[in-house]
Amino acid sequence: MFSVWRNLNLSRSAADYFSVKRQVLALCSERGTQRLNPHRKCSGKRFNVPPSAEFVSRVSGIPTMAKLPYQDSAEVLVTFVGVKLMWPSLPFLLHRFGPRQIRVESAMLRSCNCGTRAAPYESLVVADIGDVNVNVFDLKDTCRRIRETYRKIVAHGCIPLTMGGDHTVTYPILQAVAEKHGPVGLIHVDAHADTSDMILGEKIGHGTPFRRCVEEGILDCKRVVQIGLRGSGFTPDAYEWSRAQFKSLVPLMSEVRAQMGSSPVYLSFDIDGLDPGFAPGTGTPEIAGLTPIQGVEIIRGCRGLNLVGCDLVEVSPPYDTTGNTSLTGANLLFEMLCVLPKVKYY
Repeated sequence: MFSVWRNLNLSRSAADYFSVKRQVLALCSERGTQRLNPHRKCSGKRFNVPPSAEFVSRVSGIPTMAKLPYQDSAEVLVTFVGVKLMWPSLPFLLHRFGPRQIRVESAMLRSCNCGTRAAPYESLVVADIGDVNVNVFDLKDTCRRIRETYRKIVAHGCIPLTMGGDHTVTYPILQAVAEKHGPVGLIHVDAHADTSDMILGEKIGHGTPFRRCVEEGILDCKRVVQIGLRGSGFTPDAYEWSRAQFKSLVPLMSEVRAQMGSSPVYLSFDIDGLDPGFAPGTGTPEIAGLTPIQGVEIIRGCRGLNLVGCDLVEVSPPYDTTGNTSLTGANLLFEMLCVLPKVKYY
């Protein structure tokens, strides 16, 4: 059904893929003596460097995020994690395919950020640790599984970059993050505030995560901003509770950085924050949204913050007929990687 199948090529080309991958990894190995590009300025340490499309075809190999190595544990500095959580109604069930398709489209990514001169793979050990084993029949049990998985991730001192899944995933992730770091600041990009009290009688869902986080003291409300809110509502004062809790924001990231300070910050990016003309592949699109350039500017504006985790949620491949929403999501995750602490810049 999806283009993921075109990447599952386990024929002889896979052997060629891993052979060349070893060559590329040797660029940053203490034992590597041959450099395929003498101007690459590697650090001399061993990192997980994705294979370059200059040497390895993008359509070969197993589709991990950015073609990074897959491993079972979070014993690295940064991990990409998939959480295939979905609200139990048809438009949101389709979000379960989001992490898979983002990984497929991430084959288009390259290792350096030419816009900011960031070289994340030369300064951080990054890996894809697969997906959380969710319980598709029990939402509360799924939240427990997510929370326990992320407790292990942050216990290793690892920064998780999450691919959703609907926005419910952020609630158990933040529970685990706050257990280690205390109440965190939040930069939330979305068309919706996700601060409803209940949906159809349920307290946990993709429209309630930040209400629950505030009630549980997970967020430092003096350091919370929401960017991109818009659309119609069920009542004229649909955003009144949000305005009472969170400072309204003119999207100037210099102000956001000053507000966040040096304490831990979490970045949550719902793809429907972007205009559906650019990112139609989502369950709750709203017109008059942000452009991809504005989304990139928001993320790049987080450079220098003490980011302890990020997520990109609500990608729904069945609505993404061209694949551009998943491709945009993959690029935004790469931008998040580039603004993490300790990333090297040329």
